[in-house]
Amino acid sequence: MKLIISIVQDVDSENLIQRLNEEGYRVTKISSTGGFLRAGNTTLLSGVNDEEYEKFMDIMESNSKTRIITKTISPVNIPGQAMIPVPVEVKVGGATIFVMNVVDFKRF
Repeated sequence: MKLIISIVQDVDSENLIQRLNEEGYRVTKISSTGGFLRAGNTTLLSGVNDEEYEKFMDIMESNSKTRIITKTISPVNIPGQAMIPVPVEVKVGGATIFVMNVVDFKRF
């Protein structure tokens, strides 16, 4: 068995959770915030049997797509410099996934 920790954007999470539930996977949802863009993320925890791992990962990949957005950021305040916000294109979305082997699992 594996414990899969997945970090996805909030906009992708509802469809992803629905799809995983339709396939019979249990998911625990935790709200989180990304550090760079300070955007809302969702952290998902799932226990998956070894024989179901590839199917689970296929669902994750097909429901967590990356996209490009334009984000306006303020430059660092340097004395004597103009503080003009700069639009920057940033790749967002997708999923960051950590997979850990589970030694023991109990459900009561």
